[in-house]
Amino acid sequence: MAVPDKARASYEVSRYTTGARINHWVTATSLVLLAVTGLSLFHPSLYFLTGLFGGGAIVRVIHPWIGVVLFFSFLGLFVRFWRANLPSRSDAQWVSHPVDVLTGHEEKLPEIGTYNAGQKIMFWLMSLLIIVLIASGVVVWDQYFYPFTTIPQKRVALLIHSIAAIVAILNWIVHVYAAIWVRGTISAMTRGKVTGGWAWRHHRKWLRDILASRS
Repeated sequence: MAVPDKARASYEVSRYTTGARINHWVTATSLVLLAVTGLSLFHPSLYFLTGLFGGGAIVRVIHPWIGVVLFFSFLGLFVRFWRANLPSRSDAQWVSHPVDVLTGHEEKLPEIGTYNAGQKIMFWLMSLLIIVLIASGVVVWDQYFYPFTTIPQKRVALLIHSIAAIVAILNWIVHVYAAIWVRGTISAMTRGKVTGGWAWRHHRKWLRDILASRS
């Protein structure tokens, strides 16, 4: 289906519902709070960060509970978006042309649906990391689960938890950078809408599907 120039220039497309945007920002806020509180306990040089929350004792109490909020909040995102993040035939071609992706030559890439291969990779990686974080976090949550695991098990779980947290923070940084790099992406998660031009350039197959469903 051809998309008229007028549609691309002025047409606004609804990309995220209000519920999805709230769900996203609860998840994002929880992740940031977990990163800061977790880093404050990670190394003595970062302990000063506990002052943002009233001290180390309070951080030790709220950190795991924020993790619980993150888990259920991300679960909401997973239920909403897992189908849109399933692999497609165009993903391999997208991944095999990193120079075109980074230089913005998207006309050389296959038409993209709701999400591109990079976004899908980040989605599934974060899904795995959050499962690892909540599982390992429960093992070292001594306030409630101390009797159920041994000290050696707690040590291994803490190491796994720390590694997964570092990878999750790096994944989040890439996510934020990509959202800033691709102009218009952040407004999609604040206003819920994108312009037809943005959709035509970055997610052309998705735009075609939207217009076809309304014709």
